[in-house]
Amino acid sequence: MHLARITLFPIKSLDGIEVNDTRVLPSGSLKNDRQFAMVDAEGNFINGKRNARVHLLRARYHLDELTVTLQHDDEKEVTFSLDGNRSELECHLSRFFGQPVMLIENHETGFPDDTESPGPTIISTATLREIASWFPDMTVDETRRRFRTNLEIDGVEAFGEDVLFGETDEIVRFRIGELLLEGINPCARCVVPSRAAETGKPTSGFQKQFAERRRATFPQLVSTSRFDHFYRVAVNTRPVTKKDKTSDDRHVDKIAHATLDTTESSDLTRLQKGDIVEVIGSEKDK
Repeated sequence: MHLARITLFPIKSLDGIEVNDTRVLPSGSLKNDRQFAMVDAEGNFINGKRNARVHLLRARYHLDELTVTLQHDDEKEVTFSLDGNRSELECHLSRFFGQPVMLIENHETGFPDDTESPGPTIISTATLREIASWFPDMTVDETRRRFRTNLEIDGVEAFGEDVLFGETDEIVRFRIGELLLEGINPCARCVVPSRAAETGKPTSGFQKQFAERRRATFPQLVSTSRFDHFYRVAVNTRPVTKKDKTSDDRHVDKIAHATLDTTESSDLTRLQKGDIVEVIGSEKDK
């Protein structure tokens, strides 16, 4: 298995950007991923779950300059700075959504969907290809944009990434390049993947058909104990830090250099396309 694609979502809920490499923050989140989030006057996230207009807003990023270029409907593209004063961007977003919008930032942890598993989400190219085949006229790229996963691995069959999590009481540890992660569980999906990425148009019966096909194509060697339902795909992860302990002393030397140092943020672990994905072992969840 190897890392085939890295996608960051600098503004939570908006379009992503593919990069060749990235750094991993001490929290386990990827640098620049979901670093910003849109919230309403009550502090609630403005996202695809709550507001389907999110699908209509196109976003392009220049990460070196920390800018975003937005476009919607037939209006011209407008570029805004994400660094410093963001009042013009907030006004633009407020007009688009028809309500006051603030853009908040967390450069230490970002705004992960699952705060208990703040590491990057992982899916395989084969899985995206398989899911795309279940729905007429859905391309692999459209599937990729609907499921919004950070890391895409190749060199495995469809749902081969399911080996990266274990039984309900079990944690699987694996390495991607220099980074050591724990696979926690298969990601439960929300309403967003059931809609077309650019229009928000719902795909009729998406969730029901997905769950039926997911059950029918379930890998034989993977336990179903993590599946209270089958509308789940991709792997939620969290980082292994130097403070974490392994029950298998034989792995200590092997993984010591790959753990994430939470005390030094100036030398962040690097991920890059082509990194090898290697399962190290599993242990009981504490």
